[in-house]
Amino acid sequence: MMTTSTTTASIRVPLVQPGTHPELAEVEARIMAERGRVSLLYQVLLNSGPIASGWERMLTAVRNQTGVPADLRELMILRVAVLNGASFEYDAHVPHAQKAGVSAAKIDAVRRDVLSEVFAPLERLVLELTDAMTRRIVVPDELMGRVQQHFDPKGVVEVVATVAAYNMVSRLLVALNVVH
Repeated sequence: MMTTSTTTASIRVPLVQPGTHPELAEVEARIMAERGRVSLLYQVLLNSGPIASGWERMLTAVRNQTGVPADLRELMILRVAVLNGASFEYDAHVPHAQKAGVSAAKIDAVRRDVLSEVFAPLERLVLELTDAMTRRIVVPDELMGRVQQHFDPKGVVEVVATVAAYNMVSRLLVALNVVH
């Protein structure tokens, strides 16, 4: 069980403890069913039932219901976290990346400013997309053309949505000062 500490005390909204607001019971039950716990992030999000509910559905779709391979997804998530300074997101996804088979060298390499040669061509491609979407917002036509050569339209939407969704996550975490 998480106790209030210096880091949680700096979060800019109160944490909502599960079970303390009957009107949130349904969304809490969905979060528990999908995630096995109501994490610190969801304790923040539960300040707004509709946001917590929509967030859970969207992020469940992105993480668990697309055709994006888990290793690529986790590399993109880690890179977004690094680029946006979201240490909570990075720390939360390192175990997922490890479970997906991402090597320690690649996990370390996503922290570097310039993409390393340690990445395979497809990993490098999705990380270039991640960098473009996160740093510049606009994806150059040449880069999108390479993404479209590798992925069908469903895959393009899914990799772009993964980067976009985790930019949303990291920006909320940073804005509300959610750290470990």
